[in-house]
Amino acid sequence: MRVRGGGAAGGVGVRGGAGAATQVAALGTEGTHEAGRMCQVARRFLEAGAYQIMIDSEGITENVRAWRTDVPARIIDALGLEHVMFEAADPAVFGWYVKHYGPEVNLLGDHSECVELEWLREGIWGTASLWGRVVTYKP
Repeated sequence: MRVRGGGAAGGVGVRGGAGAATQVAALGTEGTHEAGRMCQVARRFLEAGAYQIMIDSEGITENVRAWRTDVPARIIDALGLEHVMFEAADPAVFGWYVKHYGPEVNLLGDHSECVELEWLREGIWGTASLWGRVVTYKP
């Protein structure tokens, strides 16, 4: 668990051994964790006072043959959308999250992509599958 700005945030992932210092070839040897186990650990963080759980993209949308879209769904069902932040540093990834979970989904992205993400959230940018489909009704 990490403490930031007076509050604590926990981090979980499905891929064991992931991290900036880990070579891609070595990630496969660590295997993946079951999404239910990840939710249990995240729930413990919340019970211990974490305000938010960071979900690592490794093994979900990063360094996988096919995206594990079942994992975000399980996490959201177990913890609620307001308690999680998904790592999504690629336009295709953050576009998928916004398309499936709405413009208010908490995302951690690369700083170079923040303008595109905010334009997408406002409905003024997007691919053919997103254009005109992201709408918010705020007072």
